[in-house]
Amino acid sequence: MSKTIRLTMAQALTRFLSRQMTEIDGKTVPIFGGVWAIFGHGNVAGIGEALYQVRQELPTFRAHNEQAMAHAAIAYGKANFRRRFMAATSSIGPGALNMVTAAALAHVNRLPVLFLPGDVFANRIPDPVLQQAEDFSDGTATVNDCFRPVSRYFDRITRPEQIIPALSRAMAVLTDPAECGPVTLSLCQDVQAEAYDYPESFFAERVWHQRRPRPDRGELAAAAAALKGAKKPLIIAGGGVLYSQASDELAKFVEGAGIPVCETQGGKSSLPDNHPLNMAAVGVTGTSAANRLAEEADVVLAIGTRLQDFTTGSWALFKNSGKTIVGLNVQPFDAGKHRALPLVADAAEGLAELGAALGGWKAPSAWTDNSAAGKKAWQVDASKVTASTNAAFPSDAQVIGAVQRSMGSGVILLNASGGLPGELHKLWQAGAPGSYHGEYGFSTMGYEIAGGLGAKMAKPDREVVVMVGDGSYLMMNSEIATSVMLGLKLTIVVLDNRGYGCINRLQMATGGANFNNLLKDSRHEILPDIDFAAHATSLGAIAEKVPSIAGLENALQKAKTNDRTTVLVIDTDPLVSTDAGGHWWDVAVPEVSARPQVNAARKAYDEKRQMQSVGD
Repeated sequence: MSKTIRLTMAQALTRFLSRQMTEIDGKTVPIFGGVWAIFGHGNVAGIGEALYQVRQELPTFRAHNEQAMAHAAIAYGKANFRRRFMAATSSIGPGALNMVTAAALAHVNRLPVLFLPGDVFANRIPDPVLQQAEDFSDGTATVNDCFRPVSRYFDRITRPEQIIPALSRAMAVLTDPAECGPVTLSLCQDVQAEAYDYPESFFAERVWHQRRPRPDRGELAAAAAALKGAKKPLIIAGGGVLYSQASDELAKFVEGAGIPVCETQGGKSSLPDNHPLNMAAVGVTGTSAANRLAEEADVVLAIGTRLQDFTTGSWALFKNSGKTIVGLNVQPFDAGKHRALPLVADAAEGLAELGAALGGWKAPSAWTDNSAAGKKAWQVDASKVTASTNAAFPSDAQVIGAVQRSMGSGVILLNASGGLPGELHKLWQAGAPGSYHGEYGFSTMGYEIAGGLGAKMAKPDREVVVMVGDGSYLMMNSEIATSVMLGLKLTIVVLDNRGYGCINRLQMATGGANFNNLLKDSRHEILPDIDFAAHATSLGAIAEKVPSIAGLENALQKAKTNDRTTVLVIDTDPLVSTDAGGHWWDVAVPEVSARPQVNAARKAYDEKRQMQSVGD
């Protein structure tokens, strides 16, 4: 009979997590970078005690907000290209539900994170326990069921031995390139403290490696034949290129075949911005160089992308009626979208074999030369909108230009939601793979600062610059204090346009009145005058409000030598966005309205919808 060790369920769980390893650059390292925890009655006595026992092997980090700590954990996994990840534990009830938004973010972006929320008593004797939401018709339901639709794998642990198969399944999902996403193990609080005789073999060290499936021969032949017949081929690089660490293979492939590349939000930095075949951003927030090619392309090789509406211009961007899409993706669900020829494979392996199958074929030189001319024209437009200015209220693009000039392309630039992702997608000149860290899959306000913290934990030797709007800052800023506490320096640039400027612009574009977005257009007795610099200072950061673009550049230079997180605030214009580039986006406009502006917008909307390729 195998040897056993008597542990509580929580102790077994944390010991197991501490023994899971991965290999990076020839070194075996823990696959879990640690556990984020906010303790309450539903987890402090169980998993809290267990984490204390393994605090040297599996470090625990304290945060100030459950959603924020989960964002930090997710950003850590993203910055590590999914090779390492973290866990997050909360108490029952509101603490657990605070993490559901983050779970959805990880689900949409295919990012690994392990959620360990506390739950009700499995024995039900003290029911209803504090923070239990009772279902009048279902005695098994708890608030943690909200995690089910936003988890790749969900399990409720009602007996201590159930953790054995549950953790095995959790690790399989977290490390699988196709299934990868959030895992939730809902931990009944009495069961956390129950003991069981666990087999010692359960705690043996295991090294997990990244699976790299190779393409099916038939799918490979079909994809190669489609490309060989192309006159105007185009590649869309998605996040899967980065998760696969396939940037070198992508560069080799495009240089060999002369095919221009454009990038999704998730795929930005797959190639450096200065690569001659990188046309940069595509779609609604795309460059003119990329979108012009997308309109004409007859074969589109979509690598590691979900082909969401911002990428496809709500399926109105690709105007060539005879086009063929080839979906190179490790996940069959994504590979076959929109009648694509599926090429189910790891991005690096798929590109290598597809390149070999092309046998030296190259795209027509006129097409490649045309793309280069388009890139030069775009660079002229981009340099104009990002140039320095003396304006009292500069545009987001002008602030981006200042950050780029001061910090360079070697930093990790992090952003999410609002107007900044669109401007940065077009205008930021990314460097090495992963140097652009955008969360636009779920477009989650509040991700920025917490995500910056997670990215810094993953890459402590890199400079992490967070760009965030005032609205998102107000939603979630607590982890400034955590970054100071942990000695993880961030440079945070807050663009204050006094409201939700991006949605205000969309409201105006769809014929709506300026209403409830900018602070001045919201119901108020007194307009708030928020001192963001003073607030950030109160959290322990070095903070300053700068008066101009020149002042921002000077402050950014000083921030490089600061010993802790620095927050720089600058007033910006809420009404200005970059006209160059971009594409229509399907946002439904009311069919009837008392406002003539809405009726006019509806007429324009109906005309634009005619461009959509239904069924693609």
